[in-house]
Amino acid sequence: MPRRLFKRYMPNPEMIREHKSLRFLGALLHDPNLWHLNRHSVARAMAAGLFAAFIPAPAQMLIAASLAIPIRANLPISVGLVWLTNPFTMPPIFYCTYKMGAWLLGIPPMELPDELTWDWISGELSIVWKPFLLGSVVTGALLGALAYATTMLYWRWWVAHSWRKRAERRRQAADQ
Repeated sequence: MPRRLFKRYMPNPEMIREHKSLRFLGALLHDPNLWHLNRHSVARAMAAGLFAAFIPAPAQMLIAASLAIPIRANLPISVGLVWLTNPFTMPPIFYCTYKMGAWLLGIPPMELPDELTWDWISGELSIVWKPFLLGSVVTGALLGALAYATTMLYWRWWVAHSWRKRAERRRQAADQ
């Protein structure tokens, strides 16, 4: 697995533990699995981060961290994945989650007006919140589970591939 790439961009755990806004977490941040890069902690981080990214809440990073700590997922990866939904990607992603929720509830999805105004949004919010929230939770859970499974499979493939390449190099060195 490209562990060196992850380690290069990951923040220093001691610096995060000592950050004044995170001191309230105390000993919770001292679990080594929150900082290790192994197959299980990274796969759990992928699941927690993607699930939290699809939750329409202003504190998505806090949700990802609160999920990562009890399941012992890699904290920086799970919090970083939340930025999948940023101000540029939120509108199309959340529109798709709304359509998913409407489909799951069996109601026809509303079409967006030509001009999006605050009056239209506040008037229609009472109608769209149920399918939007359901679609967000279901999409987040499905993509989180898919990311977990994909990460586990890819990691196993990468290790097996690396072992095969290593064995091949050893055979070639022994033949010379």
